[in-house]
Amino acid sequence: MSEQDSGEEREEEPTAKRLEKAKEDGEVARSQELSIAAMMIGIACFMYIFGGYLIVSLSQIFATAFTFDRKAIFSDNLLPAAFGTQALKSMMVVSPIFILAVFIALAAAGVLGGYIFSVKALAPKASKINPLNGFKRMFGTKALIDLTKALTKFSLVGGVLFLVVRDSFGELVQLGFMALGPAMSEAGQMIAGGTVLVTLTLIIAAAIDVPYQIYEYNKKMKMTKQEIKDEFKDTEGRPEVKAQIRRKQREMAMGQMMSAVADADVIIVNPEHFAVALSYDPTSNGAPTVVAKGADFMAQGIRERAAEHGVPLFQSPTLARALYFTTDINQSVPEALYYAVAQVIAYVFSLNSLGPGSTVAEKPNPEVPEGMRYNTDGKLVS
Repeated sequence: MSEQDSGEEREEEPTAKRLEKAKEDGEVARSQELSIAAMMIGIACFMYIFGGYLIVSLSQIFATAFTFDRKAIFSDNLLPAAFGTQALKSMMVVSPIFILAVFIALAAAGVLGGYIFSVKALAPKASKINPLNGFKRMFGTKALIDLTKALTKFSLVGGVLFLVVRDSFGELVQLGFMALGPAMSEAGQMIAGGTVLVTLTLIIAAAIDVPYQIYEYNKKMKMTKQEIKDEFKDTEGRPEVKAQIRRKQREMAMGQMMSAVADADVIIVNPEHFAVALSYDPTSNGAPTVVAKGADFMAQGIRERAAEHGVPLFQSPTLARALYFTTDINQSVPEALYYAVAQVIAYVFSLNSLGPGSTVAEKPNPEVPEGMRYNTDGKLVS
């Protein structure tokens, strides 16, 4: 449901799924002013430092390109080759500027929104060629803000340029009275220094635009309460997600249950199909508690865990089935099974307390009352 359809305002913070989907669609916070400012300032500083060398190199190449011998002038093959060689040298001289510009542009673009590649962002969208949307972009709030930023940037650059020219006006006049070489050198230094000062004003534009773009992006990413509910239903309602959650829950429960087997007092077995681990604290008034139970492969795992930690096994098929089908994990045994379980616990404790010369107690045969007797399918035996 869209915001227009529901009339609900977007006030909720975006979810991780919403932000991830926006990245897949190529929607991230970007500041064009930051990229322009970084690129212009970087190139201006580069020219301020290495501009003299570049100009001298280009001057030499230019002078060489127009110096021909008689053989080259009257040759259809040598003259184009000479021009091609000089053009290639010129490209090599200015190539650092282009490389630096590309590097700074890429670096500045990733500062705010990171680096992503989205095919969806490159795909054509009908909304971009819709005339109505075009008019909205031309006369909407965003267009007004962009116009304000452009005028502000023009005013800053123009104001600083005026101050630079005003302060250097006397030096500019003196250039007319200097020799060509020194005049060009001095003019180059003045232009380079003025360019650096002018481009530095772009930092102000970037400092204003970056927080604004972050604010607009966060505002655009915000969701309505209904969208959050729909996303939750869509995510949690998927069968594969539910199955994964249940699998994780089973794994966690199994791990906790197997850990509890090590602290159990006795394992009542069937002997192979069922296994129920009991724990009893003689100092408490509570009944014995089922800390783990399982059938078939799970029962085998419980028996193996018990063997590793020396927990005794007690074979009583009827009692094992009764406990398995009537008692959940971490629950006390039913009152109807108190006497049968007490016989087993007492026998196990007597085994643990045997000393030298003691006689082994007679193994009990617990009697399970009617109404608590189950077959292997979990059905009551009449």
